[in-house]
Amino acid sequence: MHAIEKLLAKKAGKASVQTGEIINCEIDMAGINDLYLQTIRSFFEMGATRVFNPHKVIMFMDHYAPASTITQAQNQKQFREFCWEQGIDLLMDIDQGVCHQVLADKGLAYPGEIVVITDSHTTTHGAFGAFGTGVGATDLAIILATGKLWFRVPEIIKINFEGIPQKGVYAKDMILYAIGKLGADYAVYKAIEFGGSTLQHLCVSERMAMCNMSTEMGAKASYIQPDAITMAFLNEKVTHPYEIYQTDANFCYVDEITFDISHLTPQLSAPSSVDNVDDISKYIGIAIDQAYLGSCTGGRAEDIGIAAAILEGKKISSRTRFVIVPASKGVLLEAMEKGYVKTLMEAGATFVTPGCAACLGTHEGMLASGETCITTANRNFPGRMGHVSAQIFLGSPAAVAASALMGKIVDPRDYLK
Repeated sequence: MHAIEKLLAKKAGKASVQTGEIINCEIDMAGINDLYLQTIRSFFEMGATRVFNPHKVIMFMDHYAPASTITQAQNQKQFREFCWEQGIDLLMDIDQGVCHQVLADKGLAYPGEIVVITDSHTTTHGAFGAFGTGVGATDLAIILATGKLWFRVPEIIKINFEGIPQKGVYAKDMILYAIGKLGADYAVYKAIEFGGSTLQHLCVSERMAMCNMSTEMGAKASYIQPDAITMAFLNEKVTHPYEIYQTDANFCYVDEITFDISHLTPQLSAPSSVDNVDDISKYIGIAIDQAYLGSCTGGRAEDIGIAAAILEGKKISSRTRFVIVPASKGVLLEAMEKGYVKTLMEAGATFVTPGCAACLGTHEGMLASGETCITTANRNFPGRMGHVSAQIFLGSPAAVAASALMGKIVDPRDYLK
């Protein structure tokens, strides 16, 4: 069996599982974000009165942080009251940030865990050897009531990245390249394991970005086998006991692909599909109205640090806005301690509340009609960050920061020290 299958079998109380089998698994962490008030409504409509275990439920105020409409404020009020009434102490209010980064910061993402959140990018937690997946409101309500959820054991694909990335090439470039080659529907309801020698050159932040973007290939979950880099991170954060599973040597993947990234150049996903990917050179010179660095894909301290290194002692283009959204409170504090915030604000950047902000087109950095944005976010569909006629390009933190500096899309390698 694969490590993922062993994990699922353990949570289902079975000795083994097979691809396509329907199993009922115990859930280690159930998360709800403030988009999904319907979860609570469904919970009560099902006849439930108490959550299965208040210590395994976590509530995130991240998509509307802080509330920008009366409806959003009312929804958050109901979430808070539900937590207080149910004894849920893991209430991550508007100061905490994006669910996936908050889990990592607080040591709540770890190997051998099943984490289910009402957010499609819960695949992020594969970076820690967990089985992370997103579900809708009714599925999460079932977990609240029973502590369990059914899954179909997914087929498993392995994507290997080999080689040492060049200066100015990041995990975002690698995963965009893979999505461009394989397509946005390549891995629908499949799990993706990332492997290969390149992983030894990627920190946990980069691995999280890679696993996060597996959703844009349709993946149900992602996975990176825990190694020394993983353990160094976990040893600082995690106090929970956990089990690391190993894939059997004779396991057969449904597909295995290898990308040699030794000569890969910075990539860009162009409007309006994530798999519309080309070398950044194709888009050099396109004027941008806004650069946006943030989201659960590209809003970590390392990403902000890359931007600070590019913009230190400089000013962003006078016709360009540079919006920076730290992924969490912990990220913001680290960026402040390291001087990144001061450097970037002096360069003309605008920092907003840790959270999702304009990544999903609700507030804090939305785009007007006809505007163009380059962003570290994970999606560039029409209307994703504001007006449906706005154009959204997806790139690495370096590409975003360098483009903010020049007011147009540029090759970030020319601006890295």
